[in-house]
Amino acid sequence: MTPVREPVLTTVAIVDLRPTQITVGMREVQAKRKHWRETAGNKGGKFLGKHMIPVVLGPKRHCYVIDHHHLARALHDEGVKDVAVTVISNLSALDREAFWTVLDNRSWMHPFDDEGRRRPYGDIPKSVIDLVDDPFRSLAGELRRSGGFAKDTTPFSEFLWADFLRRRIKRKTVERNFDGALERALALAKSDVAEYLPGWCGPLPED
Repeated sequence: MTPVREPVLTTVAIVDLRPTQITVGMREVQAKRKHWRETAGNKGGKFLGKHMIPVVLGPKRHCYVIDHHHLARALHDEGVKDVAVTVISNLSALDREAFWTVLDNRSWMHPFDDEGRRRPYGDIPKSVIDLVDDPFRSLAGELRRSGGFAKDTTPFSEFLWADFLRRRIKRKTVERNFDGALERALALAKSDVAEYLPGWCGPLPED
């Protein structure tokens, strides 16, 4: 019988966490910061215990975040110094090129910039504190919470929605009139042009 391997848990300084993507939605980060401020007083420790950051060990045993980038950035911005992480895979024996290739092929990274362009691995920031804002990622997150699409296990599904919206809504609209952009996004999400996306909920029923 194969023994069940328990996840490896440890504590790491947030500034030492290395991202596997270039962008986050800063509105998403702000929302998580607000939630943390509402939680930290009485339930902060319990919250952190339930929201461990999944990481992969890479070259020089650096911890590379493969999920919860928004949370890590939010906690840093709120002054939290350390966070619990769970090691999903130890790839520290690989050289840098092989490491990024493995992450790419396992869908553990998303090297796209705030204009939706794929970038070289070297363009990924060295710390979560250097992640770049992509307003369309914020729009996609709010779209999901508003019922525009269902939560899905597809890796980086909200980035796929962000890219879909980026091609159909002007960035200035998102930055200057977020509510109007969300209304437009909801209409697009229920149309047939979005049916290829993860979590698509189908077109609006006809009256």
